[in-house]
Amino acid sequence: MTTSTLSARRRGRPSARHLVLAPLSLLMVAPFLLMLVSSVMTKAELNRFPPPVLPERIDLTGYRELLSSSQFPRWFLNSVIVSGVIVVSQVVLCSMAGYAFARMRFAGRRLALALVIATTLIPFQLTVIPTFLIFHKIHLINTLGALIVPQLASALGVYLMTSFFQNFPRELEEAARIDGCSRFGVFFRVVLPVARPALAALAVITFIYAWNDLFWPLIAITSKERYTVQVGLTTFQGAHQADWPQIMAGTVLTTVPVLVVFIIGQRRFVQALAGAVKG
Repeated sequence: MTTSTLSARRRGRPSARHLVLAPLSLLMVAPFLLMLVSSVMTKAELNRFPPPVLPERIDLTGYRELLSSSQFPRWFLNSVIVSGVIVVSQVVLCSMAGYAFARMRFAGRRLALALVIATTLIPFQLTVIPTFLIFHKIHLINTLGALIVPQLASALGVYLMTSFFQNFPRELEEAARIDGCSRFGVFFRVVLPVARPALAALAVITFIYAWNDLFWPLIAITSKERYTVQVGLTTFQGAHQADWPQIMAGTVLTTVPVLVVFIIGQRRFVQALAGAVKG
């Protein structure tokens, strides 16, 4: 038996870590499975005590009633618009700022980076009143712009991209400059294609935060048709406390985009975090 065959068998054999991680994984997945199963149960099954583990049959009444009796499709679209614009903005602005802090030499560079990172220590709750007053003065309250503008860039995104670009090999940039590329040409043609793991990680983190944000939209949005899915689901839940199939159906539809985005960007997300920790 060859050495490669033995090593392949050892890799396929479960280890002690798998015995610990498998039950933990089940504990993490259990709430999602319970949520999914509850969304296809009838109201009578959910109100039964104790409720059944599995439904007698798959019932999609909760989904149909949710989509027909509420503005959930509109709330979902609002969340897609807000999260999409924020992700694109942060990927562009944070990558440019991170590259500037990592590569360009200018007076006060380290102080400016330290101040940017220090803003993460200030809770948003402390700045929500002045933010609201400013947005009220410029007539952005109760618009989707009020949800987008505060998150066009983030200190976490700037720090993540700065850490990545500090480990980026300078030889590639110098070769491109010798070939006649400008600074912007080097950035867009050489640096960004290699920075896809970091950009994917930033996009995943930004999307999850923007999609799940509840505090600021609950304050800045007053019109029901401009609710995001989180605010809409919260108010809907308050009005339909006994209709658990609809509430669970809304929760499933709200969770699916986050899971899809994370699964798609999982590998690059891990690569980027590993590179940031190493740097």
